[in-house]
Amino acid sequence: MSNQIHPSASVESGAELSANVQVGANAFIGSQVTLGDGAIVHPNAVITGKTNIGSKTEVFPFATVGSKPQDLKFKGENAELWIGSNNQIREYSNISIGTEHGGMKTVIGDNNLFMVYTHVAHDCIIQNNCVIANAVQVAGHAEIGNHVVVGGVSGIHQFARIGDYAMIAAGSMVALDVTPFTTAFGNRAGPTGLNILGLKRAGFSSEDIRSIKTMYKMVFNENNSLADALSKIDEIIEDSKVRQTFTSFIRASKRGLSR
Repeated sequence: MSNQIHPSASVESGAELSANVQVGANAFIGSQVTLGDGAIVHPNAVITGKTNIGSKTEVFPFATVGSKPQDLKFKGENAELWIGSNNQIREYSNISIGTEHGGMKTVIGDNNLFMVYTHVAHDCIIQNNCVIANAVQVAGHAEIGNHVVVGGVSGIHQFARIGDYAMIAAGSMVALDVTPFTTAFGNRAGPTGLNILGLKRAGFSSEDIRSIKTMYKMVFNENNSLADALSKIDEIIEDSKVRQTFTSFIRASKRGLSR
């Protein structure tokens, strides 16, 4: 199938469109945009900036992708936005390019759903298979891991990190790092337990889940310092991917953990 470009769409010279791309009525595609095979841009969507969008990603009406950062330090640098494959960017979402203060790039992986009115600011990194629910606001430089769910009307503070397989309850404000495999809730969200249902759905073994439970207790329930908790984990928990994911995230924390 050849590209389907509506006559009223504006595709600037220099834009690169792969095969099987669809661009709807009144959509705008800027001169530095690259659209992968099978990408769909719905009517009235705007894709601008130095933006690379992977195959089969779908941008819905009135979304603005690749916009200039909402950052007073931004001086027009030729920063980028990279979006992977099979993402859904729903109506009125906004995703910004990077800045020179954050590596010049905003990066989004594959198979993510960004619901209505979501905002992803400059220099964020969002990995794969995440669900970012309605009206979630992700501030600059934040990082979200793989298989993360962020409930609606939540806010993610700049530079905050959310680990793999975490779940943030709706209406939360995430100010500090949220460890992998956990759930968090509240204004200045705190841990509320483990994302057991998510782990089971993802196929984690009973042994892995037991290890995660034990590590969680050592960090959050036993009044250990982080250094002591990590030392006990290294001593007691057999080395595994889940142990490495959990402990390496904690060791890399700069803002501090949500405890």
